[in-house]
Amino acid sequence: MSARTVVDEMFSAFEAKDLERIVNTFTEDATLIYHGTQKMPAAKFKGTDVATGFNLNAFEIISFQRDEYIETENKVVVLGKEHFKKDGADLKNTWVQIYTVKDHPNGRICHFRST
Repeated sequence: MSARTVVDEMFSAFEAKDLERIVNTFTEDATLIYHGTQKMPAAKFKGTDVATGFNLNAFEIISFQRDEYIETENKVVVLGKEHFKKDGADLKNTWVQIYTVKDHPNGRICHFRST
């Protein structure tokens, strides 16, 4: 399975709010790093706690758009935009997400976002 296929499966699961499918795209030694924005705090999750980074009930997804992929053999960089509501606030981000996939599924996931 290609790195892009694994990342696309994770995105598909995220959009479906299917936490079990999201978790299945990560290995036990996965790391998720979210660098945060002015409105959203930074966070880091390791191992099976990576799923905690996907608190799918904490927000309402209005739109989640992947605009561009940059790929190498085991690395996928994705540029995109998102719009969601959290606690009544309207939040929009333009983001870059960097995935390093080893032996499938994801061994490391890093999120870099900006508003």
